[in-house]
Parts: sequence; C-alpha cells; structure tokens
Amino acid sequence: MTTDFSYRQPGVVLTDHHFTVPLDHADPDGESIELYAREVVAGGKDPDTLPWLLYLEGGPGFGARRFVGRQAWLERALDEYRVLLLDQRGTGRSTPVSRQTLPLRGTPERQAAYLAHFRADSIVRDCEAVRPLLTGGAPWTVLGQSFGGFCATHYLSTAPEGLSAALITGGLPALDATADEVYRAAYARIERKNLAHYARYPMDVDRVRRIAAHLAETPTDLPGGHPLTVDAFRSLGILLGTGDGGHRLHYLLEDAFVPTPAGPALSDAFLEGVRAELSFAAHPLYALIHESIYAQDPAVPTAWAADRVLAEQPRFDAAATLAGDGPLLFTGESVHPWHFNTDPALVPLRETAELLAARTGWQPLYDPARLAANEVPVAAAVYHDDMYVDTAHSLRTARAIRGLRTWVTDEFEHDGVRAGGPRVLDRLLSLVRDEV
Repeated sequence: MTTDFSYRQPGVVLTDHHFTVPLDHADPDGESIELYAREVVAGGKDPDTLPWLLYLEGGPGFGARRFVGRQAWLERALDEYRVLLLDQRGTGRSTPVSRQTLPLRGTPERQAAYLAHFRADSIVRDCEAVRPLLTGGAPWTVLGQSFGGFCATHYLSTAPEGLSAALITGGLPALDATADEVYRAAYARIERKNLAHYARYPMDVDRVRRIAAHLAETPTDLPGGHPLTVDAFRSLGILLGTGDGGHRLHYLLEDAFVPTPAGPALSDAFLEGVRAELSFAAHPLYALIHESIYAQDPAVPTAWAADRVLAEQPRFDAAATLAGDGPLLFTGESVHPWHFNTDPALVPLRETAELLAARTGWQPLYDPARLAANEVPVAAAVYHDDMYVDTAHSLRTARAIRGLRTWVTDEFEHDGVRAGGPRVLDRLLSLVRDEV
C-alpha cells in the first residue's frame, strides 16, 4: 500500500491510497493490477478513533462517485465513520479498462480471459486484501449501492468474517435467477416505467414517435461519430429508473427539432445531450461485463440475454409501433450487440464482447447455505418497482439471508442513496442496530 498525500475540501480531509493486488487471486504470484481508493474523514475528527465504512459503487464498471465535501450519504456517514471510496478494479484510477488499454493484453481472446477476473468475486477478494492494511485486521462496514450490493451479498457468502455490518441499497440480487430470467422480469418493469412517464408527460408520446420516425428515415450521427439509430435512441430509457431521470428525459425531448433550410432537423443541443447520456466512453467495462454479473451456471453462456429476451417482447417492437399509433417504448439497463457496432468507445471491443457473451465456466456467486446461517447484521433498502433490480427477486433473497432486515419504500427510485442519502443511510444503520 502507498499513500500519496492528504488534502482538504469543505468539511472533509481526503487521503489517496494505492494498492497492488493479484489479477487472479487464485494465482497470487502471477500478474498484479493496481487499485485506487479515496479515504474521507470529517474535518476535525481523529481518523484513528473511527471505524471504517467501505463504499462499493453501482455498475458494474463505475468508479466510486467523486463527492465534493459532505454530499449525499456522506453527510451521515462522516458523523461516525472513516469512509473508503474504492474504485473497483478496472474503474476510475484503478488499472483502467478501455478500448485504449485492452489492446495491451493482446488478442481478443486474451482480453476476454483478462476481463473474466472483473466480477464480484474478484472485487470482494480485493476488499479482503486491502482491509488488513487499513484496519489492522478489524472487520468493517460495507455500503453497497446497486451492483455494490451484489458485491456485498457475495461478501456475506464468502468472507463474512471481514464484515461488522452490511448495508445494501437497491442491490439485493437474485441468488439463482439466470440472465434470461433477470431480463424477462426487467422488461415488464421497464414497460411500466414507460407508461408512467407518458402518463406524466403525455406530450412526449408524439415527440418520441416523431424523433424515432425521423431517425428511421434519416441517418443521424451524434457528436463524435456515434450513429443515432432508433434502438440507440430508445436506450435513453435507462433514465427512467432514477429519481429525476424521467424529468431530465422530458426536458431533453422537448427541444429536439430546429428549423433549417432543408427542413426540420434534430438540433445540435439535443444530439449533444443524447451523446452525453448514451456514450460508454467513461465506463466501457459496464458494457463488456454487464451480463456476466448474472452468470452462475458454468455450462451456460449469457449469449446476449438482454437482446434475445427483447425479441420475445412484441410491445417493444419499434417498427410495429411506428407503423401504428401507440407510444414507442424505451428500453432500459440492457446491453446489446449493436452497442458494439455504434459506440466509438466500444466498436474496437466487439470481438472481445462476443467472446465474453459466449463464455462458459462462470462460477456461482452466492452460497445459499452460508447466507442462511448468516450472523452479520444486514439491512437493505428495497425500492418498490425498482427498474434496475427486480423487487420480487430482492425480497426472495432477503428472506434467504438470516437476520436481514428490509426497508421497502416507494419514496425513492434506484438512486435513493444519492437522492435521499443521509436519511436512507440513517434508516439502514438504525435497522442493523435494532433501533427501529
């Protein structure tokens, strides 16, 4: 472990840490990679007197959020914790994964083999390698948001001795559902989110149809050369799963067209706004390994599950919808082969993505027997009709983890820990401490 230096923001002291860990923890003498983590302590507090809280960001493939001062849930956490914001392997300032760096691995086959080490199992092994260096061996509290909650559930399955408590927000995974089952459940929720959006903003029905019809007839590129197809446009539905996402989508749609000498055209401002939402340039690992987080049968590849299951959903047929007069349904948190044909950040990685989709040998991520015997205090916020994580799957898992207490709420969407951070974290801490 190396520590760069400490510096200040309003109300906090930050310290940068770097760690070296094995790429494959089963081969500790083999290749290594670097991890980065940012420690956050409230100004005026002695860090050596505080217990540690480890934050695992959602994703997969996103670095820990870059907070300024005591934003969101940090406001509550810093009252009593020394917080570690870990950039999970392949993200942020940890050894990066992108179209620029992966060619260093060699062939697409070697790239895919490398990326097979970037799931929750490896992330938790990283945490356990880092923990003794920071805590002297004492267990710590983990806060897992979304995919970070999947990692926390794996933590409880494989290394519960490292945890004093587990707090999970929007991230209780199905213990045994296949990728196909996950997406079949997801598209039903995505349809409900679409209909709720159109009920709030009925004017968006015609706006969305007009934009999609224009794209079907007129090839259009986003800034940077990203073709904006109808399918790419529909993937803006990922916004519908966050607290303010539907409002942001509405405002993006309302100024889509401008008059030009050649007739109405999609505006530069609209296209730039769409590019900012859809580009994978900042998180390519998300697209590459997203479906693998659901892979747990060594004999079964994910095989582009989201795309295959979408083809089973006639209500999501864009061409049929445009030929009629109904509302066009957006898609959501799903990755498709066409992403690797259109996004400049992903196009060079198409063959690698195909190999990962065809890969077998994925190992189970959760141990139901160990979870049934769990002794770590656990609390989970389960968001009613969460677009990203199926509520029924989460509640079934909650019943399978001994002692887990749930807070089921429709006050927040999937990003509740950010939108209502101090209150959400305070509620979870009260639950694990039997204060409510």
